[in-house]
Amino acid sequence: MIIQVPTEIVPLDTLLPDEPLLMMGAGPVPIPERVAAANSIVINHLGETMSQVIEQVKSMSRYVFQTESQHILGVAGPGSAAMEMAIVNIVTPKMKVLSICNGFFSKRLAEMAERNEANVVCMDVPDGQTASVVEVEKYLIKHKPQVVTIVQGETSNTVFNRYLPEICELAKKHECLTIVDAVCTLSTMPLDMDGWEVDAVITGGQKGLSSIPGVSLVAFSEVAWEHISARTDRLRHWCLDAILADQFWYKKAYHYTAPVSGILAMHEALRLICIETLEKRFDRHLRCSTAIQDGMEAMGLTLFVKPEARLNSVIGICVPEEIPANTLLKHMSDNYRVEISGSFGLNMVRIGQMGEQSHEHHLFRTLHALGSSLKTLGMIVNLPAGMAVLESKL
Repeated sequence: MIIQVPTEIVPLDTLLPDEPLLMMGAGPVPIPERVAAANSIVINHLGETMSQVIEQVKSMSRYVFQTESQHILGVAGPGSAAMEMAIVNIVTPKMKVLSICNGFFSKRLAEMAERNEANVVCMDVPDGQTASVVEVEKYLIKHKPQVVTIVQGETSNTVFNRYLPEICELAKKHECLTIVDAVCTLSTMPLDMDGWEVDAVITGGQKGLSSIPGVSLVAFSEVAWEHISARTDRLRHWCLDAILADQFWYKKAYHYTAPVSGILAMHEALRLICIETLEKRFDRHLRCSTAIQDGMEAMGLTLFVKPEARLNSVIGICVPEEIPANTLLKHMSDNYRVEISGSFGLNMVRIGQMGEQSHEHHLFRTLHALGSSLKTLGMIVNLPAGMAVLESKL
C-alpha cells in the first residue's frame, strides 16, 4: 500500500492571521526581535561557538537566579520538563515529600513525585490564599518530609506564595530539600536562590524570560547536587538525568543533540535581562501590573484573588456567569487581535504581566480590548474610567 501525498497542505502564512496577535495570556509571551532572530540560527551543538554560548548562558543565569551555583542546566523541553528533571533527580522512591498545593501546577509537582514512587503528602491550601508558614511548620513536624515542593506563583489561579522565603527557611531548619517552581515569576519578581537557600529552582523560557517555548532552565544548589551525585540507583529517565546533562553543560561532552536555536534564543533573552538589570525589571513589572489591576477595578471588574495573595505576574479577572469565558476570549482575539487566557475550570480569565507583556502600549491595548469586548457582550463597564486610571498610574 502506498500512502498518497495529502492534498490539503497549505502554506503556513495562510493559516496565520493577517495581523499578528498580541499574546497577553498566561504564556507564551511576545518575544523581542533579537530573541526571534537568534532562534532562526543553527550552529554545531558541539562546536567552540556553542561552548562560548553555553558559558555565557550559565553566567547570566546565575545572575537571574541569584545564585553562585555551578549546577545550572538547560532542558530541551517546556517548564514541565524542568519540573520533572528536578523531581526525578532529587526525589528517590519511598522518599517522603511534602507538596504545598495551591492549584494545578503545584499539584503537578505532587503527581510527578508520586509517579517517581515517593510517599507524597499534600498540604492543600484554601482557594485564593497563600500558604501559611504556621501550617507548613505543622506539616513538617507531623510528617517529617525529606523534600518540600512549592510554586512561587500559581499560574492556574493567580495565587502568590508570599511567604516563600520563610517557608524555605523552615524547610532548611527541618533538614528538607526544597524544589521551587518559578516558571512564571523568575525575573518578574524577587527570587534569591542562595539567600533563601533553595535547593532547586525551575523556570521555563516562555514566560518571564521572554524566550521561546520548549527550552527551560533548572538550577540545583550544592547540597542538592551532593544528594544527586550520591545516588546509587539508576534513573529511569535518560534525557532528564542531571548527571548526564552535566556532561554537556559543564564538560563539553555529548549527551544528546542540544536545541541549539532555542539555547541561542535563551542567550539573547538572558542578555536583555542583564542589560535592563533585575532591579529595574522588578520595578517595571510591579508598576505595570498594579496599574492594569487598578484600571480593571476602576472599570468595574472584580479580580479573582485578594491583594494579600495576588500574583502580579498573571492576573485573574472574574467573568459574569452570563458571559462564557471562551466567548470573551474569541471576541477579543477576532476583533482586537489580543489573546488572553481562560482558566482551569474557574470562572475567570487571565492576563499575563511577564517580560515583554509588561510595557505600557500593551497594557492600553489589552485593557481597551477587554473592556470593549465585555461591553459588547452585555456587561456594564466604565471603560473611560478604567483607561483614565491606567494612564494616571503609569
